[in-house]
Amino acid sequence: MVPPNIAEGDIQRFSIKGRVVEANASDMQELLAHVYETPERPRCLCIPGGVEMYVARHRLFVVKRMPDTGCRHHPSCPSFEPECQQSGLGELVGEAILELVPGQIQLRVDFPWVRTAGRNLVRGEVHGVAEVEAPRRRMSLHALMHFLFERAGFNRWSPAMAGKRNQGVLHKYLMHAAEDVVVKGVGLSDRLYVPEAFNEASKFEAAQRRRNKLAVLRPHEGQSPLAVVIGEFKVCEATTLGRRVWVKHMPDAPLLVGTKTWERIERVFASLFEARDADSGHKVRLVLAALIRARREHTYEIDAASLMLTSEHWIPIEGVHELPLVHALVDQGRRFVKPLRYDARSAAAFPNALLLDAGPLPLPLHVISAFMAPKERTEKERVVRAAGAAPWLWWSTEAMPALPEAVMLRNH
Repeated sequence: MVPPNIAEGDIQRFSIKGRVVEANASDMQELLAHVYETPERPRCLCIPGGVEMYVARHRLFVVKRMPDTGCRHHPSCPSFEPECQQSGLGELVGEAILELVPGQIQLRVDFPWVRTAGRNLVRGEVHGVAEVEAPRRRMSLHALMHFLFERAGFNRWSPAMAGKRNQGVLHKYLMHAAEDVVVKGVGLSDRLYVPEAFNEASKFEAAQRRRNKLAVLRPHEGQSPLAVVIGEFKVCEATTLGRRVWVKHMPDAPLLVGTKTWERIERVFASLFEARDADSGHKVRLVLAALIRARREHTYEIDAASLMLTSEHWIPIEGVHELPLVHALVDQGRRFVKPLRYDARSAAAFPNALLLDAGPLPLPLHVISAFMAPKERTEKERVVRAAGAAPWLWWSTEAMPALPEAVMLRNH
C-alpha cells in the first residue's frame, strides 16, 4: 500500500539481490518474496551507499524503514522521517511508543480500553508488593491522534497529492496506520473506527459495516469495552437527555455525551472551536477523537474526547497562525513535513514546518504569532537563536518572508 505522502514522482529505487528496481516494478512482489524471512535486506538508494530496509508481509509484501533510520534517508525520499526530537514524538519514543520488533509497535496509553461496572479505582497504600516498577510516560488520546496522522503521512505534503486527499483517503490510510499497532494487548485496528466516505447509494451497506465494526463494544461479563472514533466534527445539538455530537460522514449515528461533559470539552478546546469562525481566508477542519462505549445496543456514548485542527488538506496544525505558512507551501508546490506536538506542553520548541526540498538537510521554518503566550514566545525565540545564522522566521504581524528556493530533487 502506498501512503498518501507518496505519489507519482516520488517512487523509490531499491537494490534487491544486486538488482536496482523501482518500487512500482511489475515483478516487485516476486523479488520481495525471495528475500522475505532471509538475512538479505533491500537498500533504499536515496543516498550514496543506500539505507538498509526490511521486508514485511501484510496482504502484499512491502519494503519498510528500519527503526530509527528515517533521518538517514534523503529529505526528498518517501522514507525520510525527521529526527523525533524535532516534534513531540521525541518525548514518547522508547517509553510510550515501543518498537521492540521491526514493524510491530506497542503503545502505552493513559486511557482505558474497558470499563468495569461497579468497580472504582482504590487509591492509597498497596500492601504485599514484591516489586516497584519505574513510572513510564504514557500517551494521551490527543497524542494517539497525532501518532496515527503522522504514521499515515498526513503531516507530510508533496505537490503530487494536490486534490487527492478526501474522506475516503483519510479512512483508508488511518485504518492502515493502525495495523501492527498494539494497545494494552489489543490490536488498535480492532478498536479504531474512521467513517467511510458517505455515499447515498451505498449508505445502508456502510452503516452495516460500521455496526459490525463497533460490535466490539458489546458488554461481556460485566465489562464494557471501549473504542476510538476519529472523524471531522460537524456540530453538537442539545437534547432533553444531553447532547448529540455529529461527525461528518456519519449522518445516521450520533455520539451521545452528557451536557456537563460537553461543556467542559468546549471550555478546554475553546480556541479550536473559535478557529472555525476565524477570518483567516483559509478553511480549517476540526477533527474529533472520541473514546466511546455502548450505552445501549447500537447507542454510542463518549467516554473521553480530544480535538485538533487541520488545514483543508488534513495537515494537522496548532492554530490559525500556521495556516498562511501551510497554504503558501502547498500553493508553491513545496515538499514539507509538519512536526506535531503530541503531548508536549508547547509546540514552540519545534519548527512550524520542515522544508524537504531546499537541500540535503531538512530546513526548519518558524512562526511567531502576536497572540502567543509570553512563555511560548520566549521559548520560540530561544529555539530560533540556537538555530544559528539567518534562520527562516516569520513574525505574523509582518509580511511573510520569501521561502527558501527549492533545489532540484535527486533521483531516488
